Amino acid sequence: MENPFFKNNGPFELRDILKELNLENNLNNEYQNIVDIKDLQNSKLNEITFFHSKKYNAAANITKASFCITTKNLKNELPKSCVPILVDNVLVSTSIVTAKFYPESINDDFDNTVNNIDNTEFNNKVKYGKNVLIGQNVSIGANCLIGHNTIIEKNVSIGDNCSIGSNTIIRNCLIKNNVRILDNCVIGKHGFGFFPTQNKNLRYPHMGIVIIEENCEIGCGSTIDRGSMSNTIIGKNTYLDNQIHIAHNVKIGENSIIAGQVGIAGSSIIGNNVKIGGQAGISGHLKIGNNVEIAGGSGVIKDIPDNSKVMGYPAKNIREFLKENR
Repeated sequence: MENPFFKNNGPFELRDILKELNLENNLNNEYQNIVDIKDLQNSKLNEITFFHSKKYNAAANITKASFCITTKNLKNELPKSCVPILVDNVLVSTSIVTAKFYPESINDDFDNTVNNIDNTEFNNKVKYGKNVLIGQNVSIGANCLIGHNTIIEKNVSIGDNCSIGSNTIIRNCLIKNNVRILDNCVIGKHGFGFFPTQNKNLRYPHMGIVIIEENCEIGCGSTIDRGSMSNTIIGKNTYLDNQIHIAHNVKIGENSIIAGQVGIAGSSIIGNNVKIGGQAGISGHLKIGNNVEIAGGSGVIKDIPDNSKVMGYPAKNIREFLKENR
């Protein structure tokens, strides 16, 4: 889906992008307009993408982007229709270009658009506690509850029959119907994306959002970061226990149950009907299949196929683990 919240400042001519990256302009189509920046899978004609790891060769082979920020070692994986823009550090360069298209996605300063809910259109539409603040570009459906000291910052859409607990902050988030978010949660803020440079760490823009599908529950003290280049998604009927961290770009499927203190690193994909035990950790950019069970305290560092049961660190087939640890 297109981003409903962050404004795209494009299009920009190719020569403007090259200048931003301090690259020589040796391409024939320097005046071609580039309308957006997206990941390999979602980019289209007249858009720019990025390709930084062989792990994404399959997606690079079929990308529809017109231009791609990449390296000499990877450029041959791109289709002929995609012009490579060669750089030394793909992720740093991508961060610079993303910030040009979406400058508002870089920082999450406090939202100075908020007003006390008593002074908004929602004062007669929502049941709410004390000290509730509402930002601009917010919509709230019917039969919703909002607890004490909660801040619904700008760019939030909440469906019908939702309950938001106390001391919770939500921003850049699309919440569907019948969702329960308990106390002390932070949802839709900037993810942990930094790249070291000579003078300081470069913050990576996060122009994605958080999408929480219908009939979900988010436990107390949980944090869900918005996406960087794509969206962070919690699938239908998925329940998160207390104190869970979901990093940027994570996709969790439907009907999954995740126990307390689980951490899922950025860009990992969790399938449908997955069960994850307490304090398990899942590394970034992994794919966890459907109907997988991950025992509590496990450390997952590689993909897990459908219908697997794993345990331990590094996580392995549960029968193997138990046999080795009798």
